[in-house]
Amino acid sequence: MTDVARFYVTTPIYYVNDAPHIGHAYTTISADAFARWHRLLGDDTFFLTGTDEHGLKVQRAAEAAGRTPIEHADLLSARFQDTWKQLNLSNDDFIRTTEARHAKAVQAFLQRVYDNGFIYKDVYDGLYNVSDEAYVSEADLQPGDLESGRVLQMREENYFFKLSAFEQQLTEHYENAGETVIPPTRRNEALGIIRGGLRDISISRTSIDWGVPVPWDEDHVFYVWYDALINYATAVGYGEDDERFAAWWPATTHLLGKDILRFHLVYWPAMLLAAGITELPSFGVHGWLLIGGEKMSKSKLNQIAPADLVADFGVDGFRYCLLRDNPFGPDSDFSYEGIVNRYNSDLANNLGNLLSRVATVVGSKCGGIGPAPNPTSHLAEVAAEVIEAATDAWTELAPSAALEATWRLIREANAHLEANEPWKAEPGPKVDEVLGDALEVLRLVSLLAQPAMPETCDAIWQRIGLADDLAQQHLPEAGAWGGYPGGLAVTKAAPLFPRIKV
Repeated sequence: MTDVARFYVTTPIYYVNDAPHIGHAYTTISADAFARWHRLLGDDTFFLTGTDEHGLKVQRAAEAAGRTPIEHADLLSARFQDTWKQLNLSNDDFIRTTEARHAKAVQAFLQRVYDNGFIYKDVYDGLYNVSDEAYVSEADLQPGDLESGRVLQMREENYFFKLSAFEQQLTEHYENAGETVIPPTRRNEALGIIRGGLRDISISRTSIDWGVPVPWDEDHVFYVWYDALINYATAVGYGEDDERFAAWWPATTHLLGKDILRFHLVYWPAMLLAAGITELPSFGVHGWLLIGGEKMSKSKLNQIAPADLVADFGVDGFRYCLLRDNPFGPDSDFSYEGIVNRYNSDLANNLGNLLSRVATVVGSKCGGIGPAPNPTSHLAEVAAEVIEAATDAWTELAPSAALEATWRLIREANAHLEANEPWKAEPGPKVDEVLGDALEVLRLVSLLAQPAMPETCDAIWQRIGLADDLAQQHLPEAGAWGGYPGGLAVTKAAPLFPRIKV
């Protein structure tokens, strides 16, 4: 994927009956980091997340709790909003599918699809999984599904979307899509689904009323997935502000987990084409965070709330470890011990030690005033290589690789200090150069690590005496070696990342 003047990044909108867990946090923190990176590049950036609130499962849960569906949705949506605030997310919008603006966009979008001849009425006769809000086949049934009511036998009049009409267009698109799907294996997976044959799909219900009404037939409401997918268009003005929608839509990148690939990489592009939108979005598809080798699920009681880990590692410690140890794309195993090891190694030992040691020695050898870096330091070449590698990685939706590149600069700076031992030398030009180099590295790391650890990087920026706003710095200009001016007061303070013992 290439850098663009505009960058519009979305997460899936999370189903309100779920409780926010680290799987949700991984997608959303990744989106936040990508948005922050593009702001650092100076791109016009828009970051969207939200909640999906319609459907039979929400209606049933509300009735069981003695609430109306909207009262129930209000309570549960707030859990996600509160969690994202705790994790210091910079989303520009939080959309709820129960908002009036969304109902208007859904009706406008699907009216266009209907007018274009891609929606028709028929009877659905088959199985419906209430938990997943999905139509299923008999092969998908698990023991007890029908008896418990998790899966219903349904026969009702529905409207259907002519998904089958888009097999050829979608095949040609993904065969020529280049880097619009990361990783490329997920593009191949979408192609496999399409080449296997696409069947028309139901997009409305008559047996419930908790949904967006079908504008040409008020006996029907739209089925939850097709209502939900349109949120990405709602948030940038579809149906209300055509100019705004046209400006943002070509710059769209959807982030999602692999379990909802079919809906996003097959159904959603077909819906866009049916509505006359020919510029299709890009996708970043990640695997699962596995706990002991297993996918998180309520039935296994292995879901972890972000707040539990923030209490131990802090917001930025949690954000960093989540992004650093779980490459975007494949499944990865997640453990508390793994976070402790990464936190202690990268944050307490490497970054934290560099900042503490430099502040201490500047205090003892330079009267607390930070010197300027050596313009010809060997670290200047390392910094240029690191910035190039980190830029490539963030652009390719690879935060783990971007942070690994950034930490190379920290390790090199610590090695430079060890080799020169300024704490043992007499004050003078040589000591000034070594400490100035280390301060310049801290300045550059504050820029490069900011997408993952915004509060930490602000704190480092201030401790090394920089008074301007870190958020107003932009690459590549701010990444040039020698930006630390010297002559600034360096503050010695408590460690940013105290070591943690299991």
